[in-house]
Amino acid sequence: MKLSSVIDELVEERGLDRELLFSIISESVLSAFQKKYPELILAAEYDKNNDDVAINVQKKVVATVKDDDFEISLRKARAFDSNVAVGDDIWVPFDSPIGRIDILRAKQTIAYRIRKIEADAIYNEFKDKEGSIVNGVVHKCERSGTVVKIRDYLAFLPKSLSIPNERCVIGYPIRAILKEVLPEPRNENQLILDRSSSDFIVKLFELEIPEVFEHLVEIKRIARIPGYKSKIVVESHDANIDPVGTCVGVGGVRIKPILKEVDSEKIDIISWSDSPETLVANSLKPAQVNRVDIISDNAADVWVDEDQRSLAIGKMGQNITLASQLVGMDIRLVSPEPKLNDELIESLKDVGEEDME
Repeated sequence: MKLSSVIDELVEERGLDRELLFSIISESVLSAFQKKYPELILAAEYDKNNDDVAINVQKKVVATVKDDDFEISLRKARAFDSNVAVGDDIWVPFDSPIGRIDILRAKQTIAYRIRKIEADAIYNEFKDKEGSIVNGVVHKCERSGTVVKIRDYLAFLPKSLSIPNERCVIGYPIRAILKEVLPEPRNENQLILDRSSSDFIVKLFELEIPEVFEHLVEIKRIARIPGYKSKIVVESHDANIDPVGTCVGVGGVRIKPILKEVDSEKIDIISWSDSPETLVANSLKPAQVNRVDIISDNAADVWVDEDQRSLAIGKMGQNITLASQLVGMDIRLVSPEPKLNDELIESLKDVGEEDME
């Protein structure tokens, strides 16, 4: 393939600058020749006639040639420049070859420098978007994660930063936080995405709920177990705005796009309270709490009816774990006092009457 065709392809497919590519290729080829012939003064330029990189060597014009590597006769020199005179320096084509290994090294240098230019371009394009939500399309499903296409660039969503058990469907639109923009690719990946963090939920709320974006409603705290549930504490800075209702929307219209984005994950939205007891009680929703005792700054005892106990604990203890993370306390469920049955109450009454007699 001709050099110009290769450059045209790189310009079209990767959006690289044509002149910069010519410069990189010329410099890399020249470097290979300079390593092979370090004693000579060499230069490289693009030869349009041959569509290749031409290497030239500088020689001294002499009447009698004693060293062919550094000198050229006046007769031969005038074949290149008719005005040249003895004692002048002249650039002439360099015909000596380099070895196969030298050519391979030159190709590797060209490939590395092109990759570096691409990496720099991606870094400059996305660095200021780090930590924000990006929109893409699922491009490829891999064992270690999902390749996502964002415009003309590829990003990677690792399995460890994905929502557990979510399906990977090629061509499906997807949103994620741009977690990290690397200066250079690591394992071929430079843009790293995240859908499993609490920040992802916060950013979705900011996108879907204007009052959150404008800080009229503040997300005070959040705890998340991705794929299971998120618990969010919200506070209104406007007396006319109900923070929970604003986030849910009429008929759930505002929360539905967020729930759809996180698939089967549930979201409990809790109103902020300055009362630790109220906050602890609300954090255990959907369970109904009878009583809360704050034991210390990091511990609370909670009483619930027996039929509410499983709701408070949640699947594999996840609800109470999330509640504890949310309020920053170790929440302990206290078993209720056993109820006396009717027969026992009657017998106690009889005993009491006998004692009076």
